[in-house]
Order: sequence, then structure tokens, then C-alpha cells
Amino acid sequence: MNPVGQAGRKGEQVRSDCWISVELRDGGGVSIDLVSKVESMYGASIRDAVGKGVAALGVSHAKVEVNDSGALPFVLMARLEAAVRRARPDLKAELLPEMKPWATVGTTRDRFRRSRLYLPGNEPKFMVNAGLHGPDGVILDLEDSVAPTEKDAARLLVRNALRTIDFGRAERMVRINQIPAGLDDLDWIVPHNVHVVLIPKCESDDQVEAVDERIEKIRKAKGVKTPVYLMPIVESALGCIKAYKIAKASENVVALTIGLEDYTADIGTQRTNDGRESFWARSQVVNAARAAGVQPIDTVFADVVDMAALFASVQEAKALGFDGKGCIHPRQIEVIHRGFTPTDAEIEKARKIVIAFDEAQKKGLSVVSLGSKMIDPPVVKRAQRTIELAIAAGVLAADWREGGGGNA
Repeated sequence: MNPVGQAGRKGEQVRSDCWISVELRDGGGVSIDLVSKVESMYGASIRDAVGKGVAALGVSHAKVEVNDSGALPFVLMARLEAAVRRARPDLKAELLPEMKPWATVGTTRDRFRRSRLYLPGNEPKFMVNAGLHGPDGVILDLEDSVAPTEKDAARLLVRNALRTIDFGRAERMVRINQIPAGLDDLDWIVPHNVHVVLIPKCESDDQVEAVDERIEKIRKAKGVKTPVYLMPIVESALGCIKAYKIAKASENVVALTIGLEDYTADIGTQRTNDGRESFWARSQVVNAARAAGVQPIDTVFADVVDMAALFASVQEAKALGFDGKGCIHPRQIEVIHRGFTPTDAEIEKARKIVIAFDEAQKKGLSVVSLGSKMIDPPVVKRAQRTIELAIAAGVLAADWREGGGGNA
């Protein structure tokens, strides 16, 4: 029997995806059987792409079946490669789409991470327009949202998405699988301009170090010049206990976050909107992150309908000291950003502190005072951060000093 590999999805409800079957043969060349909703317009180009793709993968003789539901080229290439790999597990070649200019953008260590939008790593329909919603980060997820039997296919799809999709200003993140399995995910994403790797179910600094070491090995082998940052996710009682060591495990850690669904299950309780059951854990993450000099990021809010409850949760997170929050639906992004935007009172206080600091600097004074109160350096730093956040949120003009502090 000839080896056969299949990948992707088909059916009436499928969109922006395709299903491909590759039966390897000993002779007869390559035959392509195509069923597509857009065959009249794109049938020839799809056949051409498939023909060139199998040739690039070293396949000379095969029967290829394609059921297309509007898949973009990067999806078609990922599904074709996955099907060939499943038929030929020892395949060495890769079918890489062109690296688009917008996919080469960089990031910075201390950028704002108010929102991060989770996208299932094996669902291309959610990826294409994700950047239009304006999240601070998009997370292409290889872990919980991907069925165990589809991990290999999701890796290829995420890799191709990193090379081709314009995510706008969003930071390009990938959540790998739990260590040690997740270490193999890194081979497929590090060479393709991933900005931040999320490490799920993290319970020790050893796990962070293992990820960091694997990334450095890949960067050297592939000539990757830009850094790859890390965001461990603590999701258990043990992880929370070791939060500080986890946050300090590598200089590439830029943020520490928490996953409350797994955490509450681990301690034997139910997650509630009230959050009393997770108050200690969230406070632990905030303090560990601040002590380590990285950003504390809150968990996702599971209810995608109740925006009032989400806003209340964001305000609570901000009050606890978090800098950002996860989201699982685009409609949550605006609410999260609004919740983390400084209030008028916070902006006015920050303005006064920053101005006082500037004046002290001009006069060569080592002590900053506002009225009768002394201002410590951490307070100045927080005020500067508040101003930066207000400008980024569009509620304060970038030239607020020259313009007398008016709003944008």
C-alpha cells in the first residue's frame, strides 16, 4: 500500500483553510485533483502552487487531492507540507513562503503589553485579520487550543503565518507546548521572527533556562540576530510559589503571567468573577514580576459577552498592579485598553511629578519635591510610565509640555 498523508480541514463550515491528501507513488508523475469554491478564478494558480510545492519537497510521483475552502497561499503551503510529512516522516525539506517585509518588524523589551489576543494555532481564519483589531500582541497558540493529533500541522501553519501575515503593531507571540515537548516547537518558530515565546504551565526556573538555551542554540545555527523574549505562565500552586525564581531565570524574560483555569483546578476550587480564590496567586505574580523587574500580566477573562464584568476585572487587575490582561475575543481588546488607560486624575498627578523632576534635573538637584512632599525615584518612574501610557492611549498629546498639557 502506498503511503498516504492528509492534513487540513474540509466541509461546509470551513473557511480560509483547505484539506490535502498526498498518496506517494513509485511512478506516473504528479496528478492533482482539485475541488475549490474559487476554482473558476484561482484554480490554475492553486494547481501551479501545489505542483511547485510537491516538487520543492522532493516528491516526483504522487496523487494529490485538494479540497479548498478559500485558503490563502501560506495555508495551502502549510497543509501540503504537513500532508507530505505525514506520508514521509523522514522529510528534511521545508516549503517556506516568502518572508514579507511587514513580517520582519521588531519589538522592544519594555513595550506596552496591555492586551494579548489568543489565536488557535491550527485555525487560519482567525489569524489573517487579527492585527486589524489593534491588540498589543497576538498569540499564535500551539498548546491547549490545538488537538494532540494536530500539533505537527499547527507548527507549520504558525511558522508560515509568522512569515507572511501583517499583524500591524501587534507583538508577535507564540505559546509553545508544555516543557519538555514545547522545546521542539522552538525549531519551527525561532528562525521566523517570533518576538515573545510564552512558556505554559511553568513550575521552575529550570524550564525557563531550558527554553532560553534551546532558543540561543537555534539563533546561532540560523543566524538570527534579534532577541527572542520570554513570558512564562504560572498555572499551578507550585508555579506561584516559585514565581520569583521563574521571573529571574533569564534576562530574556520580559513579563510574567498567570493562567487561572489550571491554577484553580490545581488548588481544588472553581474560578469565579469575584476572584477571591486567586487573590493570593495574582498578588504573588505581581510581586514576583516587580521584584524581578519584568511586567506582570493578568490572566484572560473567559466571558466574551459580559463587557461590564470584563471592565471591572481589568480595573481590579490594574489596582493589583498588573500592566496587562489576556483576551480570547477581539471585542475584549478595546475594553481592556480602556481599563488600563490612566484616568484624568492619574495623568494630572503624573504631569506634576514629571515636571517637578525635569525642573530638579535642570537645577542639578538630587532631590525632587512637589510642594512639601519629597518624590522618590520609583514614584518618578511610575509617573513617567503613566505619561507614556496616556500618550499611547491617545488621551494626552505627545507635546504636552509645549502645549500646556492639553489632551490629544
